[in-house]
Parts: sequence; C-alpha cells; structure tokens
Amino acid sequence: MAIVNERSIPTDQPAASGAVSKWQIWTGRVLSTLSVLLLALDAAGKFMMPVQVVQASERLGIPVHLNPTIGILLTVSTLLYAIPPTAVLGAVLLTGYLGGAVAIHMRAGSTLFETVSPVIMSLITWAGIYLRDGRVRRLLPIR
Repeated sequence: MAIVNERSIPTDQPAASGAVSKWQIWTGRVLSTLSVLLLALDAAGKFMMPVQVVQASERLGIPVHLNPTIGILLTVSTLLYAIPPTAVLGAVLLTGYLGGAVAIHMRAGSTLFETVSPVIMSLITWAGIYLRDGRVRRLLPIR
C-alpha cells in the first residue's frame, strides 16, 4: 500500500473526498475565530475574577481558588485549538471542558440557557474545524 502525501490529493474533488471550497474555509475561519475569542474571554474571567465570576463559582459549587487552574486549562486548550496543526487536539480538549461545564450546570440546577450554551459553543468549535479542514470531513463524514 502506497503512502499518499496530502499534497498529492487533488483539491477539485467533490466535498465528500475532503476538498474545501472558499466559502467553507472562510465560514470555518469565522466560526473558529468566534470560538477562540469567546473561550479566551471566559479564560480571562477565570484569572481576573470579577464579581460575576466569583458569584457564579460559588453558585455552581466550584471553590474560587480553583478558577486560575481552570483558566490555565482553558487557555492551553484554546491555544491548541487556535494553532492549525493542533486544532483537532484542542477541539477534543475543549469538548471535554465544555462537557464538564454542562454537567456542573445540570448538577447546580442552572437555567436551560446556561446548561445548553456550552453545547452550542462546542458545536461552533467543531463546525469551524469541520468546514475549514477537509481531513476532518473525511474522518467524520456527514451524509
């Protein structure tokens, strides 16, 4: 079996083969940028700890002294997502982080919006990679 270099795959193949059109690349970039900005804002809040973050931590049962550690984990995962060669690893880590957020909100009895918003964030994060990276579309085809 021959090893195929990804550069040798023609880009004019149909989308099922992993080719990426211009609109997909730009839509993916916009969604990825939106994800990075929102997650970076969340991470910044964990470090700066404004009153709203402290109150939310207490309401959710998260010790306030853990916020910087959570912020570091979120920052590292977001940076990995923002760097194209490690974007998929970053998306996997962010999905775990956001899944934990859903569990914490469910346990705390948060509103539907607070509980579902991490799921929406995860979908936006994955949509960004899916649209801009043909290899991800080949790995996870939507039929």
